Amino acid sequence: MEKRVNLYEVQAVIDSAKARGPDRLATYVRGRLPDMSEAEVLDTAELLLEIIESVPLVLAAAAQEAEDRSLGHVVQPVLDRATRYFLHPVDLMPEMTLGLPGLLDDTYLVFRILQVLEEGPEPLVEWDLDHPTKLIRKLLEHSVGQQLDAIAALKFEEVADDVRQSWGAEPLNA
Repeated sequence: MEKRVNLYEVQAVIDSAKARGPDRLATYVRGRLPDMSEAEVLDTAELLLEIIESVPLVLAAAAQEAEDRSLGHVVQPVLDRATRYFLHPVDLMPEMTLGLPGLLDDTYLVFRILQVLEEGPEPLVEWDLDHPTKLIRKLLEHSVGQQLDAIAALKFEEVADDVRQSWGAEPLNA
């Protein structure tokens, strides 16, 4: 059995990226969306920081809700894999070199996986995942977004039949 990820580790990664300079998010947004006004860039960077900082809370809420619904055995492995990607220092956009912008791919993957899990009869979390996911996707390079979407789909497909059975739906391979 895989070791369950400690969400304090996720927070430590966020804190470490923040220590590399909070202005890096604004610089990244400015570079990706050069037509934005300076006020829009700063507002977007502030919103992105809030989204990144919400990751441990969203993961904890999803894990708790899955446990409460007796879906933990199915959902937790998917959440753990997304969390491990978040903790991996060498990924598509490494936070070790990029700072906070390097957590955008990690955050996007966590939110995309949660969105896929939301396709069941009842959402796992009562958070709006669409807006933050669309915002981050807009800021990612197209190829990075495509790779992350593929990872999210693959991680879900690994447990899709178990999830569907837990929700009372027909398995894919029936």
